[in-house]
Amino acid sequence: QVQVVESGGGLVQPGGSLRLSCAVSGSISRSRVNAMAWYRQAPGKQRELVAAITSGDSTNYADSVKGRFTISRDNAKITLYLQMNSLKPEDTAVYYCNVYVRYEGSLWGQGTQVTVSS
Repeated sequence: QVQVVESGGGLVQPGGSLRLSCAVSGSISRSRVNAMAWYRQAPGKQRELVAAITSGDSTNYADSVKGRFTISRDNAKITLYLQMNSLKPEDTAVYYCNVYVRYEGSLWGQGTQVTVSS
């Protein structure tokens, strides 16, 4: 069984930084992991794509986070990261990791809360 677990969320002041991690574990080989992405969902809003990265390390970002967030992956560890800098109150949300695994489909983690507040 494949598990997706996020970590690294918390409370940070505006202008601060956080680094989220997403570890994929279980009966899985690295070669089956394709695209990986971060989504977020703020209270009362729909879940939205924050950033995504392909198995070939091509990336794309939501306009609202470009220049502030950086997505990366460690294929050896099957781990996804999101470095978040210059955080704003509007970045407050639950952040979810999404991983596409061949023969498993699209998998979601349970989310990690990020709160940006003074």
